[in-house]
Amino acid sequence: MDISLFIQMVVAAIVAVVLYTFIGFVPGTDETSVLMPITLAIILAGTEPIVVLTFFISAVITLNLTNAMPTALVGLPGGVMSSPMIEHALYLKNRGLSTITIKKMAAGSLIGTVISIPVALLLANLLTPFATTIKPYAPLLFVIGAVFLSLIGKHKILALFSIIPLAMLFQSLRHLYWGTGVVAEGSNITTSFFLGITIGPLVISLFSLLNKQTRAGMLTDKLKNITIPNDLNAERTLNPFKILSRQELKSASLASLVSNFIFVLSPVGLVILFGEAVAKRKKDPVEKASTAITTMSALAHSTYLSGIIIPLIALGIPLSPTAIGPGGALFNAPPIFTIDHNLHHILSRGEFVWAIVVGAIISSVISYVIIIRYAGRISKFVLTRIPHEAVLGLFISFILLLAYMDAGVINIFGVLLIGITCGTLNKMGVNYGIQFMTLYAAPWIIEKLVGL
Repeated sequence: MDISLFIQMVVAAIVAVVLYTFIGFVPGTDETSVLMPITLAIILAGTEPIVVLTFFISAVITLNLTNAMPTALVGLPGGVMSSPMIEHALYLKNRGLSTITIKKMAAGSLIGTVISIPVALLLANLLTPFATTIKPYAPLLFVIGAVFLSLIGKHKILALFSIIPLAMLFQSLRHLYWGTGVVAEGSNITTSFFLGITIGPLVISLFSLLNKQTRAGMLTDKLKNITIPNDLNAERTLNPFKILSRQELKSASLASLVSNFIFVLSPVGLVILFGEAVAKRKKDPVEKASTAITTMSALAHSTYLSGIIIPLIALGIPLSPTAIGPGGALFNAPPIFTIDHNLHHILSRGEFVWAIVVGAIISSVISYVIIIRYAGRISKFVLTRIPHEAVLGLFISFILLLAYMDAGVINIFGVLLIGITCGTLNKMGVNYGIQFMTLYAAPWIIEKLVGL
């Protein structure tokens, strides 16, 4: 490997750590909405593919860890993956255990990363010989995935009924653009549609402010008090084997290992399923909460990493919620990457390993030390100096710009239409995974529907 390329990889990993350390501390930052646009921008800027993957792996590991900090410190969800931890984190916080909670989160994330990367690489190698057999069935697999995610969700009937109407919406917009000559017939507008799904709940929240009654109901003259514990640096050990009990280590390791084999399932679903399962086995409330926090932190990393690594190396198609969501740009970012020509086709097996290992080691080491030593100071800086609204506004602006680049002014309104529709469904209980799967399956669904 060229030394200058290696330096670029190291720089990219460090930049991702710095950037997502601050973004992760902002409460309510959805993983997909902050990972996908920046990764896409880096790809479209012409960055070397191996550098892009290094950046992404580093960003995922950093973000998943820092997103848990607002949960531990102030009881607010940093992102979707940290939402299941709130109840347990608040319980520990109310008993003055924020310090140990942060350390267990950090140690759990380290366990999840260390176990998932070699296992995911091994599974990818085992799956590769079957890639040519699996790929022709990819559209059908997306349909099956959407149906499966619907059936394991809380609102099964609603989710199942939403699949075909959503597919019709996506294909209708594509045919509108082809028919009016905005883009060449056959051009597959996917990226901006994807981002429209991502910002859906946020679009609904912003549009609701235009309703006078809703806006009046949101007005308040009370400040929200947030208390950040001041004893965060009392314990200074960095050794995860001293931070975690033997049982916590065992639960986090086993859950991380198993999650690799079911990488096609929803990461949030797996975090809740395994995290609560190990917690229920504990009778002592403190032990129960700390075991759940440790296991969930490990799962947040293992599910994301296996969901990216296995489809990317073995298949080249986004066949997992993580690959379809936050990692979507690694598979499809026209004109640089397409479903038929992406990182899977460009990078060699050795380059994949280098990018993943470099990104993982740099981000894990730096973010682990930063979180354990400076979580309180960073949280105070972000909560007092960086307006949440400014971060969200920046991402929405960027997504609208990408929509314009994809198919002109009309596509800005097309993306807003998708945002309103998908945001409404999301608030009703149809999760991102089902909507992303439907986006990719839409051509196949409509083709079969017309043929009936």
